[in-house]
Amino acid sequence: MLTRRHIRVKVMQCIYALTLSKSDSLETQEKFLNQSIAQSYTLYLLILALLRELRTVAQTRAEKGRKKYLKQDPALNPGPGRLASNAVLNALSENEALTAALKKRKLKHWYLNEEYVKILLKEIEQSESYREHAQTESSWEQDREFLIGIYQDIIAPNDKLFEFIEDEGITWIDDLPLINTYLVKHLGKMPQDAPDSYLLPALLKNEEDMEFAKKLLRTTLLKSEELQGEIEGKTPNWDKDRIADIDGILLKMGIAELLHFPSIPERVTINEYLEIAKEYSTPKSSIFINGILDKLIKEYKASGRLNKSGRGLL
Repeated sequence: MLTRRHIRVKVMQCIYALTLSKSDSLETQEKFLNQSIAQSYTLYLLILALLRELRTVAQTRAEKGRKKYLKQDPALNPGPGRLASNAVLNALSENEALTAALKKRKLKHWYLNEEYVKILLKEIEQSESYREHAQTESSWEQDREFLIGIYQDIIAPNDKLFEFIEDEGITWIDDLPLINTYLVKHLGKMPQDAPDSYLLPALLKNEEDMEFAKKLLRTTLLKSEELQGEIEGKTPNWDKDRIADIDGILLKMGIAELLHFPSIPERVTINEYLEIAKEYSTPKSSIFINGILDKLIKEYKASGRLNKSGRGLL
């Protein structure tokens, strides 16, 4: 679920938090890193719980207002019944493994904050796509396509939902785009006979990703002065105090990868940190970082310090 770029962002956040707190505790930052990575999965589960709660509230309202809706033209006001019977939402609600995971983490956010669910349900019911969907014959494929559509167009862009998630988790706003993208792709490919485990994918691709995260954090922090020395002299028009904090952190992380992660190609390192800089730092940061790292790579190659080997180079 988490990509290497997302892992790099989490390491950056840990180092930035340490910089602000003036702390020198590696143990504290490693703990924060572990929690931050784990919280990404919690957010994924929380979004699935939101979809389940939408179905629950829609079902309750449909049962209470069944007679009322029978008196109206379903083409004009289909009511919540079609959403309550959505095959994919039903599969989410009946997934025992997902139920156990939500219970284990005590994720009752939507039950305790039902107003957000009702806001989303109202927007869905009033949408043209819902009225059109209510007139089609129900099938797994159509229900899945409809669910993905309303998630992309109504749920994910909702400002109130965004603010709620921002308040609930310190790193969740940075995680949300990744979770949204992953959920759309994962649910979009979900077969009707998917096993319960389908909704509970691995957080990391393998154990190597977690080791990468820990090593990158440790190397950048423990060799901070050494890495800073690599930067000095390469920025004649920028003294240390004028370099943005995030830029300085990203440069140190990038240099740490160049010198201490032999299996990661230098071009991968540059591309990853340029993209992160574009999203998290100043408009000119990517140009600045690209210039420094490119200059250092040429120097390291000339001096024989850039020793790259391993599967990543094949």
